Amino acid sequence: MKKKIICDDTYEAQKLAGLIYVKEDMETFITGILEIVDNELIVSLKDKSAHSILLKDQLEAEAFADFIQSIIEKKHRITNTIVKENTVEITKE
Repeated sequence: MKKKIICDDTYEAQKLAGLIYVKEDMETFITGILEIVDNELIVSLKDKSAHSILLKDQLEAEAFADFIQSIIEKKHRITNTIVKENTVEITKE
């Protein structure tokens, strides 16, 4: 399943891609969604830190949270990410 997530800008897209998928280990650093505030998504990472990612709007933030939930629950895994300007295309299986 593929999903395109539109971020606020290119920097946010690169940050999101870096946090959600590590090619060597085929795993994600994200362990949970802490909060969604308008277009800002706050995620917790494996190292217990929290990071903010700015998406295009609140709908994008909610769509990403829904999409990533099965990854967090380990029902699916991410197999690829592609960054194109301010968009991240995520593939999960």
